[in-house]
Amino acid sequence: MTIDGRYRKNIQPGQKVEIVLKKDQRTGKTTEGIVKDLLTKSEFHPHGIKVRLEDGQVGRIAGR
Repeated sequence: MTIDGRYRKNIQPGQKVEIVLKKDQRTGKTTEGIVKDLLTKSEFHPHGIKVRLEDGQVGRIAGR
């Protein structure tokens, strides 16, 4: 089961997620990592909540 990454309430720091990096938006290639910070302030974003991973990479949560 995949989480709905468009809702902030579904994402917590320390959670393992797949994100789509800005450079990979055309292909949809995902990168796996652990959430360090939530960067989207609103409760909902149609393209996915933006997060920073523990390794410093930034992208939007993939999948619904």
